Amino acid sequence: MIDILAKWTIILFGIFFICVGLLMLFNPKKANAILRKAGSTNFINYAEITIRIVPAVGLILSADNSKYPDIFKIFGWFMLLTSLVLYFVPRQLHHNFSVKAAEILKPFYFQLISTLSFLIETLLIYSVV
Repeated sequence: MIDILAKWTIILFGIFFICVGLLMLFNPKKANAILRKAGSTNFINYAEITIRIVPAVGLILSADNSKYPDIFKIFGWFMLLTSLVLYFVPRQLHHNFSVKAAEILKPFYFQLISTLSFLIETLLIYSVV
């Protein structure tokens, strides 16, 4: 049962990456505005961190049944540990980092990065199906 739940978590995470990729490709200004909001309020900050934990655990739990178990474990543990660290980083520091990143990442860069998002989602879904 946990294997099935982990697999579907990864598939939904892949679909989320498709949506993010489409947003970055077709509306990069909106993607930039969303990036600027990361960590802006307590709710957004802790919701974002908590939501990152779900696919991280899904990657770890589905690693043994995936086509790339080592990559799933490494990426899953990396996401989980960085999420846990972010719980203890001051929210304002997280927000300032997001704002600075949004200033550097111009809309054209979001469109370039969208290709990476499509690649990641394809590999994620392929790996568990």
